Amino acid sequence: MTQGATTTDTPGGLELPRPPGVIRRFLAAHPVVVDVTVAAVYLIPSLLGAIVLSARNPTPQEIAHLALTLVAGIALLGRRHQPAVVFALATVLLGASVFLGRDMDVVPTLIALYALAVYRSIRAAWVAFGVTAAVTVVTATVETVLVQVRAFAPLDTPAAHAGILALSFSVVAVLIGSNVGSRRRYLDALIERARQLARERDQQAEIAAAAERSRIAREMHDIVSHSLTVMITLADGSARLVDSAARSEGGVAREDDAPTPLDRSAETMRLVAETGRGALADMRRLLGVLRDGDGDAAREPQPGVAELGDLVETFRAAGLPVRITVSGTPPDDVGQQLTVYRVVQEGLTNVLRYASTATAVRVVIVFQPGSVIITVDDDAALHPEAAQGSGRGLVGLRERVGLYGGTLEAGPRPGGGWRVRTVFDAVRGRSDAEAGTPAPARPAPAIPDHTLEETL
Repeated sequence: MTQGATTTDTPGGLELPRPPGVIRRFLAAHPVVVDVTVAAVYLIPSLLGAIVLSARNPTPQEIAHLALTLVAGIALLGRRHQPAVVFALATVLLGASVFLGRDMDVVPTLIALYALAVYRSIRAAWVAFGVTAAVTVVTATVETVLVQVRAFAPLDTPAAHAGILALSFSVVAVLIGSNVGSRRRYLDALIERARQLARERDQQAEIAAAAERSRIAREMHDIVSHSLTVMITLADGSARLVDSAARSEGGVAREDDAPTPLDRSAETMRLVAETGRGALADMRRLLGVLRDGDGDAAREPQPGVAELGDLVETFRAAGLPVRITVSGTPPDDVGQQLTVYRVVQEGLTNVLRYASTATAVRVVIVFQPGSVIITVDDDAALHPEAAQGSGRGLVGLRERVGLYGGTLEAGPRPGGGWRVRTVFDAVRGRSDAEAGTPAPARPAPAIPDHTLEETL
């Protein structure tokens, strides 16, 4: 089987089939060398024999046979790209060789039939075989008749025997070419399909990443806009309090109209509020394009650690035996709490989708001073469709966890089952980071007792 595809030019590092053996790979990588060799193997001995006979007996028949042999041999160089033309010239040589005082020169015809089966189609090869059979039968019949009437000198091989031999070799050439051509086209189709799947896989990953970025941008928009709104409200309130304090003190404007400290404080807070409004408007304009396709999306507070109880109950109601363990103090950062929620949600969703037969599903969340570790394990013996999933959920989680310098691993775990494990850096509060002290203890999320084992 001649095939030029190797694993070096495949997309995404996909392992594709290639011809076995060093010789086959060399021949597939150097088609010109193969074509020249094939033409030379036929042409050199044929030309040498024709030249010797022409020198001994320079008749017009010998010169014509020499010319036809040369043309057919040179034509073999184009057997890959123009097998039909090569077959036509070979057929002319096959029919004319008998009437030029030679046995049937069937070698170019055999090479042409093989080339048609490999580089065109099996149907074309069998049609060409039919033409070859017709030419052979007609030529042998005419030659036999001429011999019977003593109008033509008999050949070295009887016409009937030469015709049967030529047709037998032609059938073998077509069958070998059909086998090689079918395997070649089948392998080409497999490789092309693998490349297409690799391209689709990469495209799906890019689409999933873009969709998750849009989703994260929408969620961060809600979070940041909430924070900016609170800052603006506090700044406006502080400015009004300063104005009220100034009026209550009965302050009188100074003769030089110089602003008092209270006036400067009020003006500063107004500037803070105005700057916050401008930042909020700019952020909404920049992220608004990402929300064009989500105009009807629900606008509600994003879930966090406190909502894990409701999430677990949802999956338990669907028949999933979930147990969750939470240890440590959850981070104050809203975005990180949302990340924790999404990781657990995606992990349990995958278990429900691919391992519905699991008898035990365990979620372990460890909040450490500098990191957050989330592990979702199940004991399902088989995940028959896990490897065939779209992978969008995991791609989105990697994008989300990557915002905090984290990593996500998903795969079989020792002892059977499946594991999704995520580790990312914890964001500490500003005051805690400056003081170098851990964040104050917070109450554990509201998760029912029968699904929670807490080690706080």
